[in-house]
Amino acid sequence: MKLYHSPTSPYVRKILVLMAETGLTDIEMVTASGTPVAPDAGVVEQNPLGKIPALQRDNGPTLYDSRVICQFLNAEAGADLYPAAPLLWDTLTMEATADGILDAALLMVYEQRIRPEDKRFDPWVEGQWGKISRALDALESRWTGHLNGKLDMGQIATACALGYLDFRHADRHWRMNHPLLAAWEAGFAARPSMQATRPPG
Repeated sequence: MKLYHSPTSPYVRKILVLMAETGLTDIEMVTASGTPVAPDAGVVEQNPLGKIPALQRDNGPTLYDSRVICQFLNAEAGADLYPAAPLLWDTLTMEATADGILDAALLMVYEQRIRPEDKRFDPWVEGQWGKISRALDALESRWTGHLNGKLDMGQIATACALGYLDFRHADRHWRMNHPLLAAWEAGFAARPSMQATRPPG
């Protein structure tokens, strides 16, 4: 199998952490790059949306997005990062919350890097941060018990999302109003799988 990836993608990082935690090693890594306005041609061949990660399987169509790939690799590894229902619904909701944080954070990056300066719209950027802030509040108030439970994909996704906020939006100081979440993240970030997958730069 081949994983089309970028070392700075937080969606890819979810997969890399899963691989490290489950011992998967037989996946070829193919570096890709691109933006919504200039997608990578090689990625487009695998994923018509032009987005990474994309997992080219030995048999069957390429899989995307990160949540699909994570569930597939979890099954391939015979792991239990997606628990049985009813706990599964909490895990999936937490993963969706974390991915929502990433979606909004990435849009903020694109606004600064891709959109011409005279066309940027600050209220739109702040609207994206509003989504992130509300999601952080929810993680702090509703999901602390789950975060401190048995390792699952909800925890991995949350840790990768928080790591991306540090990587691209450190000036927003997300920890300031989220002490429980900050304490949890500090412990989780020390895991070897997280240390090995820190984005460069």
